[in-house]
Amino acid sequence: MGIYLNPDSDRYERLCNSPIFVDKSLLIEYTNQIINTENNCICVSRPRRFGKSTDANMLVAYYSKGTNSKDLFNSLNIGSRFTFLEHLNKHNVIHLNIQDFLSTTNSIDEMLSKINRMILKD
Repeated sequence: MGIYLNPDSDRYERLCNSPIFVDKSLLIEYTNQIINTENNCICVSRPRRFGKSTDANMLVAYYSKGTNSKDLFNSLNIGSRFTFLEHLNKHNVIHLNIQDFLSTTNSIDEMLSKINRMILKD
């Protein structure tokens, strides 16, 4: 599908094929539990190089309507969980890496304008 709107699972699939891959797919189980609740926000704050982008790519691959990732997640820990299929590839997802936009603009206003343009184009 798109780059920002409903992206595919290619990024996460490449990570899964890495020799140093660590399965953190049970984060999906927790995320599924809080969908449609009052406490439906998650803050993932970790130091640099601790897997925040990897986790974001995993959530995109799982929730995005732009892909079919059942086979990808079937062999991971989440694949054996009760809620595995409940939200799999059933949501519209917008995936933005703000650092990509910050590094190519000179101000917050310019960055926000670029984000708007790119999402609308996508």
